[in-house]
Amino acid sequence: MSDKELSAASETAILGGGCFWCIEAVFKDVEGVLGLQSGYCGGHVSSPSYREVCGGGTGHAEVVRIEFDPDVISYRELLEIFFVVHDPTTLNRQGNDVGTQYRSAIFPTSETQLHTALALIEEMGEARVFPSAIVTKVEPAAEFWPAEDYHRDYYANNADQPYCQYVVAPKIAKFREHFPQRRKPRR
Repeated sequence: MSDKELSAASETAILGGGCFWCIEAVFKDVEGVLGLQSGYCGGHVSSPSYREVCGGGTGHAEVVRIEFDPDVISYRELLEIFFVVHDPTTLNRQGNDVGTQYRSAIFPTSETQLHTALALIEEMGEARVFPSAIVTKVEPAAEFWPAEDYHRDYYANNADQPYCQYVVAPKIAKFREHFPQRRKPRR
């Protein structure tokens, strides 16, 4: 599951911000992220398939489970990146991707994460960071179901496809522009 060995101190974040290909590609570039897995969370069907989730009837969101080192990057910093690289003001939609599976959602894995997420959303709302109200749902961390293998590293393996060029790449560029200090060092 991880890009390198997970430490005992690692934590898990589960975020849904539209298509999981976008979120995975952005967080793959974030320093302190130890591993990523695209999948589904927040629905009522066991072991859903991509086709079922895209049909909109399972209640799942496309999400990315992020293993991270809190000594390198905090949960709040992950959320700050998350809020910059997707639109948290559109209900059940990211661009042309429409449906509850594309909802903006945070699935906290601890009470601390829950309070951090709610506090950040409240702060951003009070500061009017976005021109419209934030509609990101903070939902209980239900069971995570891994996506099919062909979704792993989708952007890295399909960067020439139009969706990757016109939807995923701009989100990566936005991350790099706003958080240059948070990029993984070049090898």
